[in-house]
Amino acid sequence: MTVSTSGSSEDVVRERTRTGTGRILIAVYAVFSLAAAARSFVQIVDRFHVAPIAFILSAVAAAFYILATFALARASSVSRRLATWSCIIEFVGVVTVGTISFVVPEWFPEPTVWSHFGQGYLFIPLVLPIVGLWWLRHTAR
Repeated sequence: MTVSTSGSSEDVVRERTRTGTGRILIAVYAVFSLAAAARSFVQIVDRFHVAPIAFILSAVAAAFYILATFALARASSVSRRLATWSCIIEFVGVVTVGTISFVVPEWFPEPTVWSHFGQGYLFIPLVLPIVGLWWLRHTAR
């Protein structure tokens, strides 16, 4: 798809963000949002007493994946900043929770989205925010 040069610079950036690789990234975020939200919902409803902190952190992770999905899809200047901050928080969260889940494993008796650096999700939680940040930077040019 070609981008018209007659539009504003924001329109050009918006189109670049949402096409090609951007569509794939948005789709991965959408699927991941659904998986993380569904898992945390089931864990909270069914077994909250087993690991309340872990399950709440899973719900927080899901919320940031949902935010990033919509922000990447919108691709306005404001939503790109939201997507950037969401990716940063996701990365800090997965590194922090991942580290804590190894240091204090009793806090995470059941796997969550960010525990063990997202091992239960093939480490996608560790890689996805890096790819998201790279894509946002790449399409800003």
